[in-house]
Amino acid sequence: METNGVRLTPEQARAALADTERVRVSAAALSATPWPNWFFITLTLYLAALPIPLGGVIADRDWLLPRPAWMAIMLALIAAYGALFAVAAKAWRNKTGVALRLDVLPKRATVPLTLGLPLLLVGALFAFRATGRPLWLIAASLLGAAVSVGFHLAFVRLHRRTT
Repeated sequence: METNGVRLTPEQARAALADTERVRVSAAALSATPWPNWFFITLTLYLAALPIPLGGVIADRDWLLPRPAWMAIMLALIAAYGALFAVAAKAWRNKTGVALRLDVLPKRATVPLTLGLPLLLVGALFAFRATGRPLWLIAASLLGAAVSVGFHLAFVRLHRRTT
């Protein structure tokens, strides 16, 4: 094998490949490190809060607050979450040199989450709209928070296994 015009022995080539593999495993472990705790809490609160203003926006009549107030609350919630997400991602990238990634988690966890969480929210909204019972929104809030905690714990477990 030749690197930068230098001919490597088979042992040196194997050592270089082993180093490359160690770097790859280390980068994957660092990428699988859990979100900072403050952002994990923010994400959990966001998922718990989101169904309520969404329910207010889609309610047949003014439910607890006028619809424009629910829309303003929802937009403020989304904007605050987006800003905090950007701060967390930048801080993490500056601290570790890598971006936090979901693709290092097992697909058996991420695919159901990616498909299930939106279905949970939309299903609860349809059920609320059809019945007028806020219990559906409360259930979606609790389940959203539980999913956030579960996903965070999966990140923690994966990180411990790879380090």
